[in-house]
Amino acid sequence: MATSNSKNFEPDVAEYIEEAYERCGLELRTGYDLKSATRSLNIMLAEWANRGLNQWTVTEKTVAMVKSSATYNIDSTNSTAPIDVLDVYIRETIGTETTDIPLSRLSRAQYSHITNKSSEGKPNQFFINKQLTPTITVYPVPDKSSTYTLYLNVLTRMDDADSATNTMDMPFRFFPCLTAGLAYYISMKRAPQLTGQLKAIYDEEFDRALSQDEDRSSFTISPDLRNYNNA
Repeated sequence: MATSNSKNFEPDVAEYIEEAYERCGLELRTGYDLKSATRSLNIMLAEWANRGLNQWTVTEKTVAMVKSSATYNIDSTNSTAPIDVLDVYIRETIGTETTDIPLSRLSRAQYSHITNKSSEGKPNQFFINKQLTPTITVYPVPDKSSTYTLYLNVLTRMDDADSATNTMDMPFRFFPCLTAGLAYYISMKRAPQLTGQLKAIYDEEFDRALSQDEDRSSFTISPDLRNYNNA
């Protein structure tokens, strides 16, 4: 039996929309149908970002820290601006030696309650101000220049579905979730009698995709042998 020896299946936006319409028992007929479905697809991608389903867009950003400056822009470019910051550390360079130091995250309220925000030292905490142009504020304020570099692992925005011929910015394993979700979104407008059924399928695919998108680490169980009786 011969196999295809091919691994290039990648639907474009029009094919996702067509599949979603078929799951709703509908046929894509007009340009407005395509426009409306594309809008729904982009709204769904925003939902995914809010729910953290885009770990493949994680990127590392660096910021040179300056003595006595606490607040820094993370990225002012819309296409690469972070949706959220996952973790932060500073790299301290002294001569040829470098040391990475993780920072702990503060909420807005926790940062507001710091009485002396201008205190200088080696930063060990940070606060993210989620504005249209997000900023990061560190505490204590850096006491040196050119010694500390800030490293951030951030989630960035997924590419929009602008054109019917575009392919989507996501790994192969998320294709089922995208298709199921788009069918659910379209059903709310065009086939409400199927919305409950399609939402259940979407929720199942989303949970499966989310479990695959999470970080994994080795887990070792060491038995406690202190009370083991050799007798």
